[in-house]
Amino acid sequence: MAPLPHRTFKSLTPGMLLRVLADVGLLVAAQVAAYATVMFGLIILKYEASEQTLDNLFGHYLMALFNTVWPLTTVCILLFLLNGFYTYGRFYQGRYKALVVTQAVSVGYLLYGFFSYMFNGILVNEIVSLPGVRMVLGLSWVYSIVLTVGARIFNELWQKTVAPERATWERNLESRRVLVIGGGGYIGSALLPKLLDSGYQVRLLDMLLFGDSAISKVANHPNLEIVREDFRDVQKVLECMRGVGSVIHLGAIVGDPACSLDESLTIDVNLSATRMIAELARDQGIERFIFASTCSVYGACDETLDERSEVKPISLYGHTKLASERVLQNLVTDEFRPSIVRFATIYGLSGRTRFDLVVNVLAAKAKLEGQITVFGGDQWRPFIHVDDAALAVARILAAPTELVGGQIYNVGSNEQNFTIRQIGQIVHQCVPDAELIVNDDDVDKRNYRVDFSKIRNELNFTPQWTVEQGIQQVLDAIASGEVTDYREAQYSNVKFLTTGGSSRFARDTWARELINDITGQ
Repeated sequence: MAPLPHRTFKSLTPGMLLRVLADVGLLVAAQVAAYATVMFGLIILKYEASEQTLDNLFGHYLMALFNTVWPLTTVCILLFLLNGFYTYGRFYQGRYKALVVTQAVSVGYLLYGFFSYMFNGILVNEIVSLPGVRMVLGLSWVYSIVLTVGARIFNELWQKTVAPERATWERNLESRRVLVIGGGGYIGSALLPKLLDSGYQVRLLDMLLFGDSAISKVANHPNLEIVREDFRDVQKVLECMRGVGSVIHLGAIVGDPACSLDESLTIDVNLSATRMIAELARDQGIERFIFASTCSVYGACDETLDERSEVKPISLYGHTKLASERVLQNLVTDEFRPSIVRFATIYGLSGRTRFDLVVNVLAAKAKLEGQITVFGGDQWRPFIHVDDAALAVARILAAPTELVGGQIYNVGSNEQNFTIRQIGQIVHQCVPDAELIVNDDDVDKRNYRVDFSKIRNELNFTPQWTVEQGIQQVLDAIASGEVTDYREAQYSNVKFLTTGGSSRFARDTWARELINDITGQ
């Protein structure tokens, strides 16, 4: 190891000052211990002279200690400074540190004796004339060497054994601390209970625009810290990243209609914030970073697509997610390798349920209005229950970094690739009294079937829910009164944003240029 650069006294740091004070304490303790040792020996020998009793001798010893402790300690500390003990001089950094310290202490005692005799001879004669005092000085010298050298040996052993173990323990503790950004939403409210049940300490960063009812079941959990702030605030994100080992970024404006309301806001939230968060995570040395993307990046294609397939998003939502993926891939280093999850179309209930998703809204319409209206119908979509989407994120978080770092995973199941018409038919089977209406107007041009073999083979991930079970879950929630009016703004991203749930912030030009580059505009 190369020697540390020599520091001057002008750059004395608090750490150096603390080490100086530690040596002062050791030298003083050595002298006190020496006097105490000799005094104890005299007591055992039942010493008593004609003119001096033990009580009188004790008083003389205290006076002698007072007169010697500060000049002797000062001389030794000055020698320590000159030898680079606190500024890490090259002489002190050598392999014979114990000999260097012994030499400095010995020279300090010799210099103290010399100067004391030269400038304060009478006092020295009085001290030396005390019974046992010569032994005191000898013991003090031995004790000083033992304590100063022993302290340094102990520090070396600590750095080589205990400190690495503590660092490992701290890293393990950090690995159990997770920052979930946007964790109060549809997927996040399903993910939080899973993380907490698995023993993670979770810090949630979310504005909670839809209120805190989504996380009410876990809000008082001792391992959950809620930070109700905007994840576009650099300072807040930085504060939230301190002490965590993993970041799960779920925050975004989700869905094509919601993203189309304000394109600049969508780019700011979905793309600009993602780059800022990822750069901070990389700079903070955070080991794990999981980013929520979407299978919408595949756009429209009649083939079955996997993670290596060409991506051609046709919506702003898909473009911002693909642009975010590319930003993350450009930030990859040996230490920072984000995992990207491309979710299939999600259905089912969570803490913050949505009814602007095809399975949920068709089930609700069938139950309450007796109609199942399908537009187009021939376009393919992959589907996954929100609870399974959360399970996949938890599975990736728990997997070895060497396996999932830098990887893209489609999240869903091959068995749940359906056309929209097939989804309508499945809903009709669950609610046979409802009328199935197929409207040939194909408003949504997205069309893709997705292969989910990678996450199944590498992480042994198999969804626990089927579309039929998800539909029944929605029907039961309506029947029980848990959901009263699926048309309320709280259940729809686009309705909520339209009714005043959004606000405008500064826009980033670079983000618009990146989107234009992807779209070719």
